[in-house]
Amino acid sequence: MLCLEHVGGERVWTEDEQSFAISLANLVSLVFAQWEHRQAAQKLSQQASLLDLARDAILVCDLDHRITYWNKSAERLYGWTAEQAMGKKVTTLLYKDDATFLTTAGELLSKGEHICESRQITMSGGEVIVEGHWTLVRDEQGLPRSIMAINTDITAKKKAEEQMRRAQRLECIGTLAGGIAHDLNNVLTPILVSIDLLKQRLHEPAAAETLDIVETAAKRGANLIRQILGFARGGVEGSVRGMTLHALLDELDAIIRDTFPKNIRPVFRAAPDLWPLTGDDTRIHQMLLNLCVNARDAMTGGGTLTVEAENVQIDAIYAAGQLEANPGPYVRITVQDEGTGIPGENIEKIFDPFFTTKEAAGGTGLGLATTLVTVKDHGGFIEVASKPGCGTQFRIHLPAQPDAENQPRDERERDLPRGANQLVLVVDDELPVREITCRTLEDFGYRVLQAAHGAEAASLYARHRDGIDVVLTDMIMPVMDGASTIRVIRKIDPDARVIACSGVNSRFDATHARNCGADLFLPKPYDTETLLRCLLQVLQHSRPPSMPPQSLEGASSTSPSAPSSASAA
Repeated sequence: MLCLEHVGGERVWTEDEQSFAISLANLVSLVFAQWEHRQAAQKLSQQASLLDLARDAILVCDLDHRITYWNKSAERLYGWTAEQAMGKKVTTLLYKDDATFLTTAGELLSKGEHICESRQITMSGGEVIVEGHWTLVRDEQGLPRSIMAINTDITAKKKAEEQMRRAQRLECIGTLAGGIAHDLNNVLTPILVSIDLLKQRLHEPAAAETLDIVETAAKRGANLIRQILGFARGGVEGSVRGMTLHALLDELDAIIRDTFPKNIRPVFRAAPDLWPLTGDDTRIHQMLLNLCVNARDAMTGGGTLTVEAENVQIDAIYAAGQLEANPGPYVRITVQDEGTGIPGENIEKIFDPFFTTKEAAGGTGLGLATTLVTVKDHGGFIEVASKPGCGTQFRIHLPAQPDAENQPRDERERDLPRGANQLVLVVDDELPVREITCRTLEDFGYRVLQAAHGAEAASLYARHRDGIDVVLTDMIMPVMDGASTIRVIRKIDPDARVIACSGVNSRFDATHARNCGADLFLPKPYDTETLLRCLLQVLQHSRPPSMPPQSLEGASSTSPSAPSSASAA
């Protein structure tokens, strides 16, 4: 309102004066309107700036689902800029199937607010999982005007939850696999030990060949068990020693040439001066064979399979780019094929247990899972490069020891170590394992006592404490398990020598056995050489002098000078 006052005598306002007053009023009104508009625009700009600082993607669309607002976080999450997104339909921009969006929008119109979880697509074609907080915006009359969505990216959270669920499933599978492994290893142990025993007694070539076939089959079964435990329990303890890769690669080359289709051409190249490694050659052999089998399956039309081994020195800069890498010397093994390649969306999944793109009968999805476990157990890391239609390359880096002496893989002493009439207490609830172990020890110069469980073993040890040189006990037994048995024997004789055995040969079991007082852990299934060398290793440890071996009740002998076996059964 503009008020004009005249001072002086009465007079009538002229038309020009009235027109001027109206124009002045309109001008003042216009100034106020512009000021209010600037204030509102500034406030909106400040609000928009605050929305751009938000970590969540905030977008607004009208009732026709066309985007009217798109903040900076939406640009970062989805890839489209605000200019590219404005005016576009949200159903075509973010959703593969608009039915999900329309259903959610319908619920929003009836409730006013809605919280939902949905899968949306990005500019690059990828997929993100968002938790959306949707609000219906109304005008002054209370009528619906637009929809505001605040979307939180929960893709990483969902992936972590899935990994946690998978880890829980694997933990259950690991428990089951451990029980199965215990039983199967108890079956395989007497087979392997019996083979070595029969080889000592049979000299016919045909019989020896048959035993070699049986031994190979038994060892393949044992390796399969170790492979299952490898991914389910995070690795198993095997035979770890110094080795070079030349003999191992030669064996692998021979297997591939004999068994792979003739349209696949294997090329093996290894540097002549490869650095020695410390590891389990059986697991590394299985790992490389898994990679080669995958390469074979990827080259349905044939091609070249290349396996190379070379020395590399990893520096700090290179190691910084690899999560599992440390600076130092490595042997790098490259397995490369010319197959179909791996799609980009599967690269991150290939090491997941049970993930496979093969048909149901074509694979279990364990090969690459155990490969990754093997590489990590040896302190190494693995790199993968692949492109659909252009093949795949795996580069395995294993820590090397350039200063160590090279030792051929097949180097082994001809003569197995023999005992010197020492007495061994064999404790195992499996009768075949117990009997064949005792028979083998007798053949190699030991005397034996045997017990079917820990309570029986403790009773025997208390009676023959001064005569028993070493105890060989299973860890999983009825009545009294191995851990309790070791503790009781240690109380009877703190200097007792004890070897713990188990068919569930994970690191946890080996550590648990040592914590209970075992001097050595012997995983099942074991062969004769492994058993004899473990006994020799434990018996060579210093120990206070003991009384001469006492006469054992019920002992039988195979020669006048060598008592053979006493059973408390």
